[in-house]
Amino acid sequence: MARAHKPRSGSLQFWPRKRAKRIYPRVRAWANLDRASLLGFLGYKVGMTHVQVNENNPALKTIRLVTYPVTIIECPPLKVLGIKFYQSTEYGLRNITTIYSENLNKELKRKLTLAKKIESKFPESFDDLRLIVYTQPRLTTINKKKPEIIELALSGKKEEKLEFAKGLLNKEIKVNDVFKQSQNLDIHAVTKGKGFQGPLKRFGLQLKSHKSEKKRRAPGNLGSWTPKKILFSVPQAGQLGFQTRTEFNKTLLKIGNKPEEVNSSSGFNRYGLVKNDYLLIKGSIPGANKRLIIMTYPIRSKKTFQIEVKYIRK
Repeated sequence: MARAHKPRSGSLQFWPRKRAKRIYPRVRAWANLDRASLLGFLGYKVGMTHVQVNENNPALKTIRLVTYPVTIIECPPLKVLGIKFYQSTEYGLRNITTIYSENLNKELKRKLTLAKKIESKFPESFDDLRLIVYTQPRLTTINKKKPEIIELALSGKKEEKLEFAKGLLNKEIKVNDVFKQSQNLDIHAVTKGKGFQGPLKRFGLQLKSHKSEKKRRAPGNLGSWTPKKILFSVPQAGQLGFQTRTEFNKTLLKIGNKPEEVNSSSGFNRYGLVKNDYLLIKGSIPGANKRLIIMTYPIRSKKTFQIEVKYIRK
């Protein structure tokens, strides 16, 4: 009897398969918009549910009612820690100076120690700047106080960036100030960690059949006789999960500011109740519940159409 074709799992584009350095990801590429804007936002993964939406797809020339699985992300307001200025050198961007906000949360002492002498003079010449923001997990129900600190890029010319960043200093930023409904987002997250696993679970191999040589949960062989080494592409045991991943063009179905629209009486499993603004992202996203997610403007353009959420299952 013929066997079904099953290619190996585990893309070799991700190599080496090692643990992420920290529990929240690093963003390597930012979009380029034609206006001054903040290019990302942070939130905590709550869980999943499903919604019914009215989809106004111009290609179908009709409005239809569709059911989608969605991921809920709670987005408490971000606070600005400061503005970081960079100078271009032959070795890349070099930090010149950092201008800090005056009104900072006391929980920041759990994360870092600020200098006693704080710089307040903006540099005369610079090539780029980033906005340093920090989260406020104390506003959520995830039983955490220590904030996360992230540098977020800005779009526009450097003069526009500077004026925009000055306007955000000493202020809170809400998610609806950055994103709008029915747009696409890039999701950056660290996946669930599964520890040290064997090649069957890690790469999707099949159990070896009866009377095969030696091991049962291992590859048939480790490669050819020459070259006399084991190639990196041979599936072997090792770390699975807890790796930084990016998913492109995930649709933002709704930005909500009424937590009672998604909360059930008992709250979400392994999370609790939503107490702040939230996002409904179409489909699943990487990471465990309570994990920090970074959402950015998409770097790959893709057409979108208007979607109206009619029903959210609690």
